Amino acid sequence: MTFRRSAPARVKSSSGTSRITAAAALVALGLSAMTACNSAEGSSGPKLAADAAIPDKVPSGTVLRVGDPQAETAIKAAGLDRELDDAGVDVEWANISGGPKTLEAFRADAIDVGSAQDIPPLFAEWTDTHVRIVATSNRADALNHAVYQLGIAPGVDVQSLADLKGKKIAYSPGQAQGALVLRVLDKAGLTQDDVELVEMQSVDDVYVNAVGSKQVDVAPLGGTLLTQYLAKYGQDGGTSIPTGIRDDQSLLYAPAETVENADKAAALAAYVVVWAKAKQWANAHPDEYAQAFYVDHEGLTLEDGLALIAQAGTIQVPLSWDETIAAHQETADLLAEEQDHDELDVADIYDRRFEKVVADALGSTATDGFVQ
Repeated sequence: MTFRRSAPARVKSSSGTSRITAAAALVALGLSAMTACNSAEGSSGPKLAADAAIPDKVPSGTVLRVGDPQAETAIKAAGLDRELDDAGVDVEWANISGGPKTLEAFRADAIDVGSAQDIPPLFAEWTDTHVRIVATSNRADALNHAVYQLGIAPGVDVQSLADLKGKKIAYSPGQAQGALVLRVLDKAGLTQDDVELVEMQSVDDVYVNAVGSKQVDVAPLGGTLLTQYLAKYGQDGGTSIPTGIRDDQSLLYAPAETVENADKAAALAAYVVVWAKAKQWANAHPDEYAQAFYVDHEGLTLEDGLALIAQAGTIQVPLSWDETIAAHQETADLLAEEQDHDELDVADIYDRRFEKVVADALGSTATDGFVQ
């Protein structure tokens, strides 16, 4: 296998500065400022044991710092922020998303909870940042509503997974995209020795530019990045193909310190219920959600926003986490083997007290075991 770690330095901005390095520097500066401003909000409250019941009441003045712009948009558009106010939760929103930025924010004590797919919590644990998963969602009919497709560089002939042999593939070990690449290779009957993995984090539009400029032949792209890639490079021959792999788990996770703080845990319990309600609202109001998030926040057209919502399909919150944990364990085992990590018991990072919180609050609205 050819495995290059110098790839990020080759993704250049017009000034010749590494895009990843510049992005990381900006994130670090922003988190430093945020940490300085919010140190009081991150202060400790009463200690809460892992097996203790979460308090029913949120103490006055409890601040919950949330990094999840997509949920923020839906919650505000639906008017659900009033429920948080009524519960006594003072939410401070941070424009932070994606695994690498969220993990850095955790380490800087800049946020109390963030969103991700299934891989970042695993890498947090493997790099000694202990986290707990407090909510999870997935997509109905997931194989037909995949998060990612494989973006194919202009002029590169990849029409099926078998065609990946010998290709340069963007690879981010600590993100969902990296795990997807390994699962795609396995599905295609290929090994890492059959391709060239070019290691780079999927931060902002790095993957879009890398595959569009032919630095790599293939890169996993999803959501607005896939739309951006096809719009920008489709006329030059850029294409995409489906993976045929389920990749739809989305979750909320928090530093272990958040759930060990009784005040924060109480606020987080109120928040996960509102988060789940926001999923219901977005399913029921696609036009309003598309306008609020994809048009007003992301700068896309309403048509593109609605297309992305249609691609995602119905978002559902499971009342039981059993199947989610089992699937997550399979992924962790694959990464442990392929990337030489310690074995990890995924069940240990799921705080199932919050599973019960959502089930108790919204179980009566569920269909076939899912809030949707």
